[in-house]
Amino acid sequence: MRILFLSHYFPPEVNAPASRTYEHCREWVRSGHQVTVVTCAPNHPRGVVYPGYRNRLWQRESREGIEVIRVGTYITANEGFLRRSLGYLSFLVACVCAAPFLPRADVLITTSPQFFNGLAGYPVRLLKRIPWVLEIRDLWPESIVAVGAVRNRSLIRMLSGLERFAYRRCDHLVPVTEAFRRYLLGAGVPADKITVVRNGVDARLYRAEGDGRALRASLGLAGRFVVSYVGTHGMAHGLETLLEAAVLLRDDPRIAFLMVGDGAERVRLLKLRDELGAANVTMLEQQPKERMPEIWAASDASVVLLKKLPLFETVIPSKIFESMAMRKPVILGVGGEAREIIEEARAGIAVEPESSAAIATAVQRLASEPTLAAELGCNGRDYVTAHFDRHALAQRFATMLAGLCSRTHAAGSGVRAATDPASVPGRRDA
Repeated sequence: MRILFLSHYFPPEVNAPASRTYEHCREWVRSGHQVTVVTCAPNHPRGVVYPGYRNRLWQRESREGIEVIRVGTYITANEGFLRRSLGYLSFLVACVCAAPFLPRADVLITTSPQFFNGLAGYPVRLLKRIPWVLEIRDLWPESIVAVGAVRNRSLIRMLSGLERFAYRRCDHLVPVTEAFRRYLLGAGVPADKITVVRNGVDARLYRAEGDGRALRASLGLAGRFVVSYVGTHGMAHGLETLLEAAVLLRDDPRIAFLMVGDGAERVRLLKLRDELGAANVTMLEQQPKERMPEIWAASDASVVLLKKLPLFETVIPSKIFESMAMRKPVILGVGGEAREIIEEARAGIAVEPESSAAIATAVQRLASEPTLAAELGCNGRDYVTAHFDRHALAQRFATMLAGLCSRTHAAGSGVRAATDPASVPGRRDA
C-alpha cells in the first residue's frame, strides 16, 4: 500500500500524537508499505522551531524509510485558544495547497487532535480521490469544552457540526478507546465503519533493563524513592494535585518527585511549586524521545493524572504503557477504561482523581513495600507486551487499511482489487 498520513505532530516532537504516528508509520514501512507523512516544522509545545529546522513552505526528509514532507504553517506556543486555532487552521490550508504535489497514494489518514488536522482529510480526499480514514485520539470539541478552553455556545455548535460532518464523510474511523467507539455509535456512526486501535508502546525501546543511576545522581535523587510524572503539563492534567501531594510528603526524606515535560501549564506549576514550598519536586523541561528510557529507569513509580471530569473517563493516557513496559508501578488518578486496564493488569494503584491525599498514601505504600512495587511493575510489563505492543497494533491498523483499499478499488474499477499491485499489502513496486 501507499499510505498518506497528515499529522500536525511528528518527531522530533515527543508528545503522544507524534509518537503514535511515527511508530505506526515505521512499522508499516518495515512491512513493505510506502508511507508519506505531511507535517509542519517541529515546534511543540513552545512554538519555537527546533534546531536544524526552518518554517518553510515545503521541505523533505526521510526518517527510517518514512518520507516526511514539512509544510509551512503559522507557528505559535501551545497556549491561548485563538492563536492555537489559527496555527491548526493554517495546517489544514497548507495540506490542501500541498495535495496536488503529494505522491500518489492508496489511502489517506488524518488524526485528531487537533481538530483541523482531522478535518483536513475531507478536501485532500476529494483532491486525491482515495479513501479517507479518520483517527480519533481525542473527542473534539468535547475535550476543549471540558477544560474550559471554549465557552462560546455558537462556536461550540459550529465545531460540533464539523465533527459530525467529518464522521459522515470519512470512509472509516479509528478511535483509540472502546469508550470512543461507544460515543461514535451514539453519534450514529455504523459499527462496521469503526475499528478500535488502542495506544501502545514500542517494547523494544522500553526494555526495562536501563540504568538510571547516573541521572539520579545528577539530580540529587540517589537513594530516594522517585515518583515521576512524564508528559504534557496541560490544562487537562490537574498537576497541581501532584504538587499538593508532594507537600504532604515533604517531611519524608525517602521520597522525591520528578516532573518531566512542557506545556501550557508548566510556568504556572513552577511558580506554584515554589509558593507551596515543595522542595522535594524536581522539574525538568521536555526531553528527547531517546532519553525517555533513562528517565523511566531513574524512576521507581509513575503518576498519571487527569482532571475529575466525565469526559476523561473515556481516555487512556498513553504514558501508562511506557511506565508498564519499564516495570514501573502506576499510580493512576484517572477513571474509566484506563483504570480498568491497570486493575486488570494488576500494574499499579488506582486513586480518586484530583485527590492529593490519595496520591500521597499510594506513594507511601509503594515506598514502604518494595516487594509490592516490584510485583506490580513486573505485572505491568507482562501485560503490556501481551496486549499493547506497538508492532501488533500497527499490523491491526494495516490490515484494516488493506481491506478498505481492496473494497474501494473493487467498487471503483469493477474488477478485483487484487489485480492492482498497489493494493497488495507489502508491495512497494506500484
